[in-house]
Amino acid sequence: MPDFTSVSLWFNIAIFAAAAISVWFAGVRITGHAEAISRKTGIGHAIIGMILLAGVTSLPEIGVTLTASLSGNSNLAVNNLFGSIAMQVAILALVDFTIGHRALTAIVPEPRVMLQGVLNILLLAFVAAGMVVGDISVFGAGLWAWGCLGLYVASIWLLSREQGRRPWLAAREGKVEQQLLEEGQAEQSTKGWEEISLSGLISRTTALALVILAAGYLLSQTGDAIAQQTGLGSNFVGFVLVAISTSLPELSTALTAARRGLFTLAISDILGTNLINVGLVFVVDAASSGRPVLNTTGDFSIFGALLGIIVTALFLGGLAERRDTTIARIGLDSAIVAIVYLGGLVLLYQLR
Repeated sequence: MPDFTSVSLWFNIAIFAAAAISVWFAGVRITGHAEAISRKTGIGHAIIGMILLAGVTSLPEIGVTLTASLSGNSNLAVNNLFGSIAMQVAILALVDFTIGHRALTAIVPEPRVMLQGVLNILLLAFVAAGMVVGDISVFGAGLWAWGCLGLYVASIWLLSREQGRRPWLAAREGKVEQQLLEEGQAEQSTKGWEEISLSGLISRTTALALVILAAGYLLSQTGDAIAQQTGLGSNFVGFVLVAISTSLPELSTALTAARRGLFTLAISDILGTNLINVGLVFVVDAASSGRPVLNTTGDFSIFGALLGIIVTALFLGGLAERRDTTIARIGLDSAIVAIVYLGGLVLLYQLR
């Protein structure tokens, strides 16, 4: 394994930027593949977003988690996971901005999206409790880490049973809208993919997933080196710099989906990825040597998990309220999420 700390800071920054760009473009391409696969298989956007898109766009987090844990830097791995969760909810504010004339939370008709948000909060609260109470090792991993894995599997099982449920009716001023924006714009979203077979789409998606995985490895290694060379520390770099870079697939796929009117797909990708991130706490623990990883975290990681809970709850509240109020092209709830996230980063900088 190459030692990136032995090269200059600017060289590491260049590699970091190149890997981030690769992740971005791969994420843009995968969105079209996911929508085409959804149409060819008949699987709904929420399920495709939660499983396929979330699974593929989580590969940088998986790469960072494994490499950082195996190299003994479990704090970078854990804080990258929590940082990605908070960052990816803030990404929805950017998605909201691309809509412009309507609030994102007012036009998503899938109840499954709200269920995803509730499960996100429950899993984050569980792992935060594990950090406060302390963990004990059971069969090579912490008991609370095993719980994270079990709750993730249970969440996927529960959400998969929601397939086929009827969505809410979109209404404005008490009158049902005859055509949902998502359905109206999605018809043109797979243009150019019709002639490609399902196996061909899966092969292309796999190739792009490998690009994202390789780029995720480089992001992990150079991010750790940048943390050491700048003196910012692995906690803050993991939560902010590495988390932002590994969230680029979600940013590119969510924005691409939103431009095509696939808002349920965009949100399910974000919330599905966040569920995976909590499940990856088990991977960090299993790959790390020594005592359970939740026992090595401190106030920084606990507050990071709480920040993820707060921004998710704010977005979930907007979905429940469904008020179509915008300020400067962005929904009021999304604006509050962005402000809270930035304020949280200031506090985390003090705790680093």
